[in-house]
Amino acid sequence: MTDSGLPIYLDYNATTPLHPTVVDAMLPYLREHFGNPSSGHVYGQRAKAAVERAREQVAALLGCQPDEILFTSGGTEANNLAIRGVLELSSGRRHIVTSAVEHPATVRPCELLERGGVEVTRLPVGSDGRVEAATAQAFVRGDTALATVMLAQNETGSLMPVAALAGVAHERGTLIHTDAAQAVGKIRTRVDELGVDLLSIAGHKLYAPKGVGALFVRRGVRLAPVLVGAGHERGLRPGTENVASIAGLGAACELAAADLEAEANRQRALRDVLWDSLSAAIPGLHLNGDGRASGVEDRQPHPDRLPNTLNLSFPGVRGSALLAAAPEVAASTGSACHGGAETPSAVLTAMGVDAATALGAVRLSLGRFTTREQIDKAAQALVSAWRSTRGIG
Repeated sequence: MTDSGLPIYLDYNATTPLHPTVVDAMLPYLREHFGNPSSGHVYGQRAKAAVERAREQVAALLGCQPDEILFTSGGTEANNLAIRGVLELSSGRRHIVTSAVEHPATVRPCELLERGGVEVTRLPVGSDGRVEAATAQAFVRGDTALATVMLAQNETGSLMPVAALAGVAHERGTLIHTDAAQAVGKIRTRVDELGVDLLSIAGHKLYAPKGVGALFVRRGVRLAPVLVGAGHERGLRPGTENVASIAGLGAACELAAADLEAEANRQRALRDVLWDSLSAAIPGLHLNGDGRASGVEDRQPHPDRLPNTLNLSFPGVRGSALLAAAPEVAASTGSACHGGAETPSAVLTAMGVDAATALGAVRLSLGRFTTREQIDKAAQALVSAWRSTRGIG
């Protein structure tokens, strides 16, 4: 437990707390600067200035121009706008390529389009949870309108070779979109280095509020709006701007840009301490998404996994039972419960993980406020919980 009596929070991939700097950036627009950014008077213009300042801050983190950033209500809306917006204007191209391990915010829009007659190809992944560019080469076609592959897998932390996939897509005149919700603020995410045409951000994954996000749209890329109304955000996202949350997102992006590498290295070191402690005490502990032998972890910075994420299968137990026996730790599993029966994570299943191993999975994700003391206490709690629950259920 923490000093406040709450569990140690190791679920930063689910959501992050507001950073104090972000709160400070938001407060003026929750109190005195309440104007509508579309109004011409001083109240409106102050609000508009905050929105445009935030647009510059987001663009600076991504290495793009401010006019290439559209604000949305979050990553889900950004993904819908990117995927459905491209296909709405692609009458001659009715094919999408995606991966088998996408977030529902990508899966569902693709399924919606599929029901409308769009063909969707779902690329398989290896045991490391990654799509191979060579695999994509065989499936991206002349009639492929869009390739949409996430940058960082939310359950395993595996990083996709998006830059290589972008090269494959562009060879065939295909646009590429990446859901970067889990990556932005954790690793270097520059749109020109990735080669992407569209990129989605969710504010609450990088210490900004829930209910705000952004979509990078490269100059020259045409989208149809998903929502219709007034002309906000170049007519692509109508609705009066959520000024305070947008200001918070801008502040969060500026904060990330200031210490990205140092904070990634700090979290990576803590992640490795956690892995060392758990793997030393639990024989057969399996690192999902590693793509190598169980029990092996590279002590150097790993280029193919988020620095803050461990997805571990605990032998002989179910992840849900383990976490129930460790109330000192707040984390998550990838399994779902239907009618009293658990089903394994679809992501781990797509990676070839057997059902029993997948049901033993727990995702541990660290963040800015994770400390060494918390890691040590969490490791002790999880080891104790594993020992007490082995063979049960």
